[in-house]
Amino acid sequence: MRIVAWNIRAGGGTRVGRIVRHLKRWAPDAVVLCEFRATPPSVELARRLAALGLVHQCTTADPAHPAANRLLIAARWPLRRLRLRAQPVEAGRWLAASVEGPDPLTLGAMHVPNRVTGRKYPFLDAVLACARRWRLGPALFIGDTNSGRRGIDEEVPAFSAREEGWIDDLAGCGWRDAFRQVRAEARAYTWYSPNGQNGFRIDQAFVNPALLARLAFAGIGAGLSIWAIRRLTASCTFSKARTSI
Repeated sequence: MRIVAWNIRAGGGTRVGRIVRHLKRWAPDAVVLCEFRATPPSVELARRLAALGLVHQCTTADPAHPAANRLLIAARWPLRRLRLRAQPVEAGRWLAASVEGPDPLTLGAMHVPNRVTGRKYPFLDAVLACARRWRLGPALFIGDTNSGRRGIDEEVPAFSAREEGWIDDLAGCGWRDAFRQVRAEARAYTWYSPNGQNGFRIDQAFVNPALLARLAFAGIGAGLSIWAIRRLTASCTFSKARTSI
């Protein structure tokens, strides 16, 4: 199973066609989109994802607030939306769904608020609480966390000890940063600041112990590299589950 996460920036806009072409080439089994909206470009993107076989979709986009940045999960297999007891209170920035495929798993899609909002750390704490309480089998928490490790995930200082500590705490309860699991010391970035053009890896996928053994690949792929704010994708590939005898 291949899972691709992408912050499509402001609902995709005029880039929807290029986004679809990239996704078609990558042939994912499930897609998580941050900054998906209830605007015509996002609606068209969802339609075109369905045409690629990702017909099962759930979203936090709200037609009453079409320009609000929200989330979309699209998959080849049925999705069952989940509400977790400890989940973040910002429903539009968190979306959990079980993928009812041959090898079932749960996706927790997230778009963590920026630090300046004052809402970032409560959100991170809620995600960590979900991870610590997890009893629902194989799972992946994935998306734009606006967080990273100091030094290795940034070209200039930006991340705090609090944000790095959150990643460490997730690892402490068994949820591993998929990219670091396969490329421990690599420097790779998913977002470049529009002014300084400094790179940061602020998009992650955290794999729980029940899924970790099946992690076959984790990488960052070149998305729409020619754009005012360059945004790259995070992707994971999982092998088939082993059958117990």
